[in-house]
Amino acid sequence: MRVDVLTLFPAMFSGPLQESILKRAQQRGLLTIVLHQIRDYAFDRHQLTDDTPYGGGVGMVMKPEPVFRAVESLALPEGTPIILMTPQGRRFTHEVAQELARHERLCLICGHYEGFDERIREHLATDELSIGDYVLTGGELAAMVVIDAVARWVPGVLGDAASAPSDSFAEGLLEGPQYTRPLSFRGWEVPEVLRSGHHAAIAAWRRREALRRTALRRPDLLQRLDLSPEEAAFVREVAASQGEPDPPVQGSSE
Repeated sequence: MRVDVLTLFPAMFSGPLQESILKRAQQRGLLTIVLHQIRDYAFDRHQLTDDTPYGGGVGMVMKPEPVFRAVESLALPEGTPIILMTPQGRRFTHEVAQELARHERLCLICGHYEGFDERIREHLATDELSIGDYVLTGGELAAMVVIDAVARWVPGVLGDAASAPSDSFAEGLLEGPQYTRPLSFRGWEVPEVLRSGHHAAIAAWRRREALRRTALRRPDLLQRLDLSPEEAAFVREVAASQGEPDPPVQGSSE
């Protein structure tokens, strides 16, 4: 996969993109991340990329010319997603990360100031993404989140191919508890079932604990799942034990 990032602050990416899994993915040729300075595509000698908004108002708005020129210089293959990082975009989720990972190339445009000239949104971008209901100083941090989450689904990026499908949200549930050595730490023991070597029992325990954690922390996720009657009854019991209302679950009828 290749990801082109258009930004006014490319130096912000130098740390996160040169550490850990993303660094190894680039070294192995599985992932290519190319940063493009939007100012390089400005027309005037001052390399202006923003201006005051028509109609008045606070702040500055990113001009269309440099952004259009930058994207058009890339000669992107047809069908390449051209994505604005903006709090107005659709919510970036686990499913969206998987969707984007099916593309061989992505183009991310990082906004700044008070946002984009509307013509960028209407006539250039093919998608808009938001990583949450809050406002950042710019789209760079959001772009890093998207790159990291999407890259994990590129074949070969993770050392263990089973890692991504077992993570939180992969099956619609939060991941349950995990343990490692030592067996006993300050009197707290690893659950006996995880030491049993009984794979079916371990799988059943992990499923129940994932259901428990999701019911307690993100009950909204349960309404998207088709639970068995036993599982639905279990999550209702978990909610009742905490004095919470019954979570919205599917498949709860006998």
